[in-house]
Amino acid sequence: MTTTAFTLEFGRFKLDLGPRACIMGILNTTPDSFSDGGKYTSLDKALTRAHEMVAAGAHILDIGGESSRPFSEPVSEQEELDRTIPVIEAIASRIDIPISIDTVKAKVAKEALAAGGSIINDISAFEKDPGMLDVAVETGAPAVLMHMKGTPETMQVNPSYDDLMGEIITYLQERVNFVIEKGMSPKKIILDPGIGFGKTVAHNLVLIKELHQLTALGYPVLIGPSRKSFIQKVLGKTTGKKVGPGDAGTEYGTLAACAASLMNGAHIIRVHDVETVCAFSHIIDAIRNA
Repeated sequence: MTTTAFTLEFGRFKLDLGPRACIMGILNTTPDSFSDGGKYTSLDKALTRAHEMVAAGAHILDIGGESSRPFSEPVSEQEELDRTIPVIEAIASRIDIPISIDTVKAKVAKEALAAGGSIINDISAFEKDPGMLDVAVETGAPAVLMHMKGTPETMQVNPSYDDLMGEIITYLQERVNFVIEKGMSPKKIILDPGIGFGKTVAHNLVLIKELHQLTALGYPVLIGPSRKSFIQKVLGKTTGKKVGPGDAGTEYGTLAACAASLMNGAHIIRVHDVETVCAFSHIIDAIRNA
């Protein structure tokens, strides 16, 4: 299918979304993230990884200082600032690429943008901290609004829906209406259906299959299937073997999920393995644009 095109302009950056997949590289500065926790907690390692992802073709770097994996516990505002701000300052001073701050805390977002960040990625869609909307409006930063059922501590405790896509779309439309009413430009809004955030394996599969329903709202769509547990569970059930986030099969499964997402209208893919996904996405782009 043909993906709707959008132009996202902010500061000195401009992203053309739609004709080609936009790759967001994940850089977690946390000790406990489900896949790369503890790998990039030092400034040198984080900066090296940032250079690697940009060289591999990343269009955006997403920096996170608080794990949102299932059953994770929140960290203090100061701890999150200490983990993310030096990394963002270092990257912004050396690499000319948009930096996204993955946070639900307004102060962290504000400090990250001041340090050289450009985009707010809020898994609570501005619900966790009401001040987040003020930061977005005052700075003019684009923002990702994500659907999550519950909180990271509770979201995977028997999540259920009467109408999966209908409820996700209704929620995100309500959040869009709210932020626009409060002064945010509709041209700065990105939507994320929240793969793995209060969804079962079946929910995640249907969500990707029916993603085109979300793109019909008229906003760029970001999706983050990278190494998620639903991929591991599908493969484990199929092979009869335990599959982990670092296994080769999980990377192949991530590519399959990215392909289906892009073919169903996704604009931005949030991934760990930027090099592989970038090479892969070029073929998907060629097919979509043929």
